[in-house]
Amino acid sequence: MSPPLLKLGAVLSTMAMISNWMSQTLPSLVGLNTTRITTADTLTQISPKEGWQVYSSAQDPDGRCICTVVAPEQNLCSRDAKSRQLRQLLEKVQNMSQSIEVLNLRTQRDFQYVLKMETQMKGLKAKFRQIEDDRKTLMTKHFQELKEKMDELLPLIPVLEQYKTDAKLITQFKEEIRNLSTVLTGIQEEIGAYDYEELHQRVVNLETRLRDCMKKLTCGKLMKITGPITVKISGTRFGAWMTDPLASEKNNRVWYMDSYTNNKIVREYKSIADFVSGAESRTYNLPFKWAGTNHVVYNGSLYFNKYQSNIIIKYSFDTGRVLAQRSLEYAGFHNVYPYTWGGFSDIDLMADEIGLWAVYATNQNAGNIVISQLNQDTLEVLKSWSTGYPKRSAGESFMICGTLYVTNSHLTGAKVYYSYSTKTSTYEYTDIPFHNQYFHISMLDYNARDRALYAWNNGHQVLFNVTLFHIIKTEDDT
Repeated sequence: MSPPLLKLGAVLSTMAMISNWMSQTLPSLVGLNTTRITTADTLTQISPKEGWQVYSSAQDPDGRCICTVVAPEQNLCSRDAKSRQLRQLLEKVQNMSQSIEVLNLRTQRDFQYVLKMETQMKGLKAKFRQIEDDRKTLMTKHFQELKEKMDELLPLIPVLEQYKTDAKLITQFKEEIRNLSTVLTGIQEEIGAYDYEELHQRVVNLETRLRDCMKKLTCGKLMKITGPITVKISGTRFGAWMTDPLASEKNNRVWYMDSYTNNKIVREYKSIADFVSGAESRTYNLPFKWAGTNHVVYNGSLYFNKYQSNIIIKYSFDTGRVLAQRSLEYAGFHNVYPYTWGGFSDIDLMADEIGLWAVYATNQNAGNIVISQLNQDTLEVLKSWSTGYPKRSAGESFMICGTLYVTNSHLTGAKVYYSYSTKTSTYEYTDIPFHNQYFHISMLDYNARDRALYAWNNGHQVLFNVTLFHIIKTEDDT
């Protein structure tokens, strides 16, 4: 083979290696073998830890204010793992761009040589045709040599066409890498536009706005109960467990009172986790036995019904002393007007967003439920409401925002069947089912801080989530 053909063979071999490298190595370097770069209309899936999460929400039937907040995680900054990966990817693309540029220069140089050779071949072919037409005027020997050389060059014509196609492919790769580099640079600039401190401040401001919005929430109406979540299995069939709705966010102490009578021991745990593991932090020996399971911890004190009496006791956990005690006038006690399951559950003490309450029955109200709002310091009755719902027909009850919700049973198939609003002094029959998983509820109380129902369900300590319908106060509201 002549020297020009050797050079052409080297060029074609180089092109074959380039094509193979471009088709196999380039996609893996930029991630195109696993990730497809889509159009602007295509949404990229983001895992929960990388993206956004719902912080809180509220609902307004008039559309005046909706407290729905989507808060980003605070580690989204120019120095996080994703940003580093982006910079590394951009560096790879820039390195490839430089390599492609060098390769493109070499390719263009060889390509000019090929074009020149192609022109010569086409000229030679035309000349050969002219000579063939007038071959009688030339010597037979010269004609034969020229024909043999042309026959040798003819197979290279389709190869040259393929070379031109490969050269176009190199140009296309160069353009795609330039575009990809531009896109990645834009993304990097967008992510790097905010440093960590600025993003952190934005989250803090967002949380402040959320708290301001949440302050505008009026009391909500119970719409749905979901769960339960089983926290622990312990104790007897009857008992109570609770947290303080007025405690700070960092104070998550749990109090545990097993059995409905003949007991004076209250166990304290520093957190739900300690409660689950059984790591007691302290025990209290009350001066009196309690009756029933309807106690409440409120603002650092325990309120309970003294055994075999209608006396309410306020006991301070901090001092270990009784701060107040008062008889609840006319209230039935010692299984005169209990809930359907019995257990000396005549007097039910509870707390909500408004304050401290006592739910009981009297002979004067024909055994129907009476609701009394109490002064948390003196236990004096501030105001009472007489309902028409028989106390002995109620499974359990709890207060939310000044409304009493009563269940129709303590057994399977129980639901919130009746509600009484102390704000309007009116009642209504409801139909809000909930899953009585362990078939026997002996304690059901609402915690306003956690927005949850604490329950003792046949020796299981469980939590129910509640859905409340909120009205949002605006500047125009009086």
